[in-house]
Amino acid sequence: MRYDELEAAILRLVVAAGEDDLRAFGLDTVTRLTRDDLLDTAVDDEMTEDAWAALTSARENVRTADATELRALLVRIDEGILADGDLDQGLLTAFTALEHWTTYLEENARGEIYELAIRAVEEVDFQVSADLDDVLATPEMAAEYARIERLLTAGLRPPSREGT
Repeated sequence: MRYDELEAAILRLVVAAGEDDLRAFGLDTVTRLTRDDLLDTAVDDEMTEDAWAALTSARENVRTADATELRALLVRIDEGILADGDLDQGLLTAFTALEHWTTYLEENARGEIYELAIRAVEEVDFQVSADLDDVLATPEMAAEYARIERLLTAGLRPPSREGT
């Protein structure tokens, strides 16, 4: 699958997904994109102390905070960025994921869930350097697409018939 085909497939999944699946996928993805190990290379002087505190709070409360709370934290983070256009990759990923999730909560816009999915693919691509002509050739990229597909189609699958 070429990269443009992957993007189109993800868009189809987002468009077809039910609201519960969008929310579950969004929560899972924003949590993955704000995890500790992505911030290992960030240095303290990229943001003010208050911005770091706001990022920590956003990461810790992303699953329960509402849009208003997250937006206030994002404003503090944004105002506290000291790096001049050269933000650490992991820090940029976390900030962008939080922005997409917050905007989704504010506007219920499926496009924000699509953007979260693309950020997740990009994060894996950053780690393994996938081939744009066969983007799912690496096990990591194939697993990421499978995760996206599984979460966005959970409500479309018939219920399990365990025990029958």
